Amino acid sequence: MDVARLKSIDVFAQLGEDAMGTIAALASEVSVPAGKELVREGDFSYDLLVIQEGTARVHRGGEHVADLGPGDIIGEMGVLERAQRNATVTATSSMVLVTLDRWDVKRLAKLAPPVVEDLKALIQARRAGT
Repeated sequence: MDVARLKSIDVFAQLGEDAMGTIAALASEVSVPAGKELVREGDFSYDLLVIQEGTARVHRGGEHVADLGPGDIIGEMGVLERAQRNATVTATSSMVLVTLDRWDVKRLAKLAPPVVEDLKALIQARRAGT
């Protein structure tokens, strides 16, 4: 994964070169078409996704709860807390996603703790409804 592309994503932007290099080595980039179901509510969570390009819609219990776009993160709660997906997310446009699996996130916790701390803060903010 290209470091310059990672720098354009808010959750990674403040990191130093070493941490950025670590993430670049671990992360994968994937393209998906509009209409693709990215995650399904109730499934087990094995990876997190960061939207680099495109948009998605979030449904919980069949009800629309949010729209997502570049910089938004999907699946961090399930990966960090080893929990099931709490919503279904579907691409509403073609997308480019940065992916990290659970093991990559564990490595990040050791090698780039600020990234994992930011993800934890995001989880708390979502739970608080902000």
